[in-house]
Amino acid sequence: MKLLRGLPAVADGGLALTVGNFDGVHLGHQAMLARLAEAADDLGLVPAVLTFDPHPREFFSKDAAPARLSALRGKIDAFRSFGVERAIVARFDRTLASLDPDRFVDDVLVRRLGVRWVLVGADFRYGRARAGDLDLLRRHARTFSVEAMGTVLVDGERASSSAVREALASGDLPRAARLLGRPYAMGGHVAHGAKLGRTLGFPTINLPLNRRPPLEGIFAVRVQGLDAPRRGVASLGVRPTVAQAGRPMLEVYLFDFDQSVYGRRIVVEFLHKLRDEARFPDLDSLTRQIRADADAARAYFEATP
Repeated sequence: MKLLRGLPAVADGGLALTVGNFDGVHLGHQAMLARLAEAADDLGLVPAVLTFDPHPREFFSKDAAPARLSALRGKIDAFRSFGVERAIVARFDRTLASLDPDRFVDDVLVRRLGVRWVLVGADFRYGRARAGDLDLLRRHARTFSVEAMGTVLVDGERASSSAVREALASGDLPRAARLLGRPYAMGGHVAHGAKLGRTLGFPTINLPLNRRPPLEGIFAVRVQGLDAPRRGVASLGVRPTVAQAGRPMLEVYLFDFDQSVYGRRIVVEFLHKLRDEARFPDLDSLTRQIRADADAARAYFEATP
């Protein structure tokens, strides 16, 4: 797959394109990507995705923007797995935000990308002040065809990034997994920590986070990217017992594992929430709770096929 960071100056071929943020790449997004690949094959076009970084809502109001479900790398990996041959990551800035709908179609879709077929959701909005919608896009589509993706329902619920965030925030990981088609996961490179866990008898692998996560608490997890899939217990949050106004951190204690994996990229799958994050009066109390959390996670895995 060819990855383009920024819009090309001019198009170099015909694209079948879908446009969106694809945060989380849930089952609705996956249906769009599958339809994109199918149409591109039928029409002899290159299957491509146009997405944005940062998320437009982060650009307009960073503090009020919802927590991201997926990092850019995770989205790119998902695009690749669905047969996307070109991923265009456009920087969402004031210039892009100020384009009126006509200019977005003429300058971005036609001149720069060379689209011949476009797939969008029925609630698609584009252009300055989100003035463009599906009907306007169809009226302006003189050199390409437009298809609208139908709603994807999961157990009677519309698959959406908002629904996934709601499920994660409430600790309902099974619901989130149904909407995503897989367990919710976070990936990153293992970094050095304060080594407090090792001192307490529970050495952890640590993933510092650059953004506020969409969930927090203590979880039973499965980790991919090591010698084999590994089970463990994870703490995701600001560690109120040992840090003041700390940076969010994902700390994972793996069962029966004590290898040095600094720098390794791993993916942590969240399977079951054990409890909320809490502050403890001292390290002895924290240690007892970590031991209880590890026992609870082991019990979960023993009871879950």
